Amino acid sequence: MPPRPRRMNLIAYLKTGPTANHAGGWRHPQADLHDMFEPARYEHLARVLEHARFDGGFFADTFGLPDMHKGGYDTYLRLGGQTTYLDPMAVLPLMARVTDHLGLGTTLSTTFNTPYWLARSLASLDLLTKGRICWNIVTSATEMEARNFGTGPLPPKNTRYDRGDEVLQACCALWDCWEPEALVLDKEGGRFADPSKVKRANYQGHYVQTMGPLSMPRSPQGRPVFLQAGASDRGREFAARWAEAVFCSPYGKADAQAFYTDIKNRMGDYDRHQDDCAVLPSIAVCLGETETIAKEKAAYLDSLIDPELVLATNSQMLGVDLSQHETAEAAKAAAGNQGIQGSHDRVLQVAQAEGLDFKQAATRRRSLMVGTASQVADELEDWFTCGACDGFIVWPTVFPTMYEEFARLLTPELQRRGLLRTEYRGGTMRDNLRNP
Repeated sequence: MPPRPRRMNLIAYLKTGPTANHAGGWRHPQADLHDMFEPARYEHLARVLEHARFDGGFFADTFGLPDMHKGGYDTYLRLGGQTTYLDPMAVLPLMARVTDHLGLGTTLSTTFNTPYWLARSLASLDLLTKGRICWNIVTSATEMEARNFGTGPLPPKNTRYDRGDEVLQACCALWDCWEPEALVLDKEGGRFADPSKVKRANYQGHYVQTMGPLSMPRSPQGRPVFLQAGASDRGREFAARWAEAVFCSPYGKADAQAFYTDIKNRMGDYDRHQDDCAVLPSIAVCLGETETIAKEKAAYLDSLIDPELVLATNSQMLGVDLSQHETAEAAKAAAGNQGIQGSHDRVLQVAQAEGLDFKQAATRRRSLMVGTASQVADELEDWFTCGACDGFIVWPTVFPTMYEEFARLLTPELQRRGLLRTEYRGGTMRDNLRNP
């Protein structure tokens, strides 16, 4: 029997707010703002993504109002920066109720949360969704978040990852407390569960401890899918050890190829097969019936951008007020323990590719794939077949229009080429991810 064709993984990058990475997206006439706090918004989104045959969608999250730029949150609020207004944990059950296959993810920090709370909350959702939950694992990167949780100063990056390793170990120990057949449910015999098949976790680490067991049985997945986005050397080691999907924000294909090769090579150090982790660059698309229409749509969308919000967004991502620091060296020094390495790398990649200085590059919006469905599919296929990725994280420009256009125009083109599933093959998100 010939091997099954390799197909793309697709995961949507979501926010419980008006916009994502495109600073002007919320201002577009087709952007829905009236329903940000309505369940129907998220139910519709879930249906669209499942119709488009995405593996899943996850909500990116920062735990507070971004306040790095000019010492406060004025710019983010006034100009509509990407912010999480609703706790994604409250939204995921709404999306689960109207779908059967779509994976559903949330962002939770290993720096500020305890293993028992993390394991219990995620296992509850995984049970209720029959194994469709994904955890975007972050170690958090701002003093603002540390102050909100009241934990004292943000720990150094390596310490955060060391604690992250322990939190993952502890959570896995808790998820393994119940054997698959521990629930008996024998009414006639009077046996609800078999205690011999439930054990304590008894995890003792340097940073965290937990006794266990959880008060619930195993989910169909055993544990949620692990998603991660570390780009520093320590972050890449964390991804190579734990992640089942890792996303990155490269400037171009060559940068994506370098990241892809590095992650896959590191996985061997942890006795993992390269297929155990999907590497997914983040993209957004602007589709048109013709190339001219697509370019006009992209130009109009860009005309809605306020450059100050782009700078404020990158200030938050880099962990430094870019209105006060104009060079890469100064920004890196001022950031200290804060900031996301992948965002710093992307600004440097933009500067090098376009011949800009660091401050100029930090005001550029993220690139879009612009064209007809066939043209964008050509570009996606090129990345997918040239060792740059296993699929893509897709973030929205105009919500929900971009995802609707993706489902209507791009999904059929990718399916026609044999690059995207026509039907789901399994029942859990891990099934989706490993058997696209």
